[in-house]
Parts: sequence; structure tokens; C-alpha cells
Amino acid sequence: MSPFPTLHTQRLCLRELVANDAPALFDIHSDADSMRWFGADAMTELAQAQALIETFGHWRTQPNPGTRWGIEWEGELIGSCGLFKWNQKWNSCALACELAPDARGQGLMSEAMQAMLDWGFEQMQLHRVEAWVHPQNTASLKLLERLGFKAEGTLRDAGFWNGQRHDLGVLGLLSHEWLNRKTTGI
Repeated sequence: MSPFPTLHTQRLCLRELVANDAPALFDIHSDADSMRWFGADAMTELAQAQALIETFGHWRTQPNPGTRWGIEWEGELIGSCGLFKWNQKWNSCALACELAPDARGQGLMSEAMQAMLDWGFEQMQLHRVEAWVHPQNTASLKLLERLGFKAEGTLRDAGFWNGQRHDLGVLGLLSHEWLNRKTTGI
């Protein structure tokens, strides 16, 4: 893949995650309440955040590459979002995101995801983006629906974290739906 694509919105900078971001990322990922929907156990050591940043960095070199952006607002890392598991033959990928509790409810993730999706549909020439979401994660479900994603079904017992199996809802967004949403303002 080409050099890391830094994206700018009205309030945000979506940029490459770097080693200095580990403490902020750890703060988000060590919060058990925040991680209850994320699909991973809460972190217990800073080294786990450092390893996650390295993992995200390696995504861009994988056969099915991905890009994970750090979301910076007012000079602080407040979360991340990314496109991953890129199937270039099918022009499809998945997305994931997380946001610090103090940054929620201000439209910041919606702003970040719009920039990320614009980039994905234009630069990666995606036809489809999908998200897997815990059925009780109403905030993420509402965000995805506002962005035009449509519910497609349930993956039974597809997730495993906090010692439990979890169903995951599948939502999808197609390129023509995204383009139509942008041109009609819906």
C-alpha cells in the first residue's frame, strides 16, 4: 500500500497511530465498560496497547491489508477507526472503531467514519463495507444506520470475549448507497 493516508475533517485529524499513542489507547482499551462491545477483553497492561499499535501498523503489509487511523481531536488521541480484511478481488472490507467515553455524543465518530468511508470507496474502490456489531450496542447500531448501513442478519456465537460467546449483527453498506446518500444528502 502507499504511504499512510492522513485525513482531515472540520474538527479531526485521522492519522497513523504511533508509539506515543499507547497511553491514550490503553486508557480506552482498559475501560471494561467501553470494551464490553468491542470484541476483546479489556487491557490490563500498557504493553498490550503498544502491541496493538504495532499490529495496526502491520495491517498495511498483509495480503488482505487494512488501515487503522488514530482519531485526533484538539491535539489528543480520542479513539481509532479502520478498514481491514480488504478483499481486493471482491472490493470489500470490514470496519471497526472505538472512542473514548469523554468524546462520545458529539458526532466525532460520525465525522471520522464519513472521512474514512469516503477514502475507502474512492481510494480502495470498495463496493462493500461491513460491520459486525453486538446486538445490544445501540450507539454503534444507530451510528451505522445514520451512515446508511443496512442490517443483514446475525452471526450466532461469532464473538468470544470476557469468557462468553456473543451473537453479532452484520450490517453492510454498498458503494452506490454511499454515493446516493452523499449526492441526495440523506
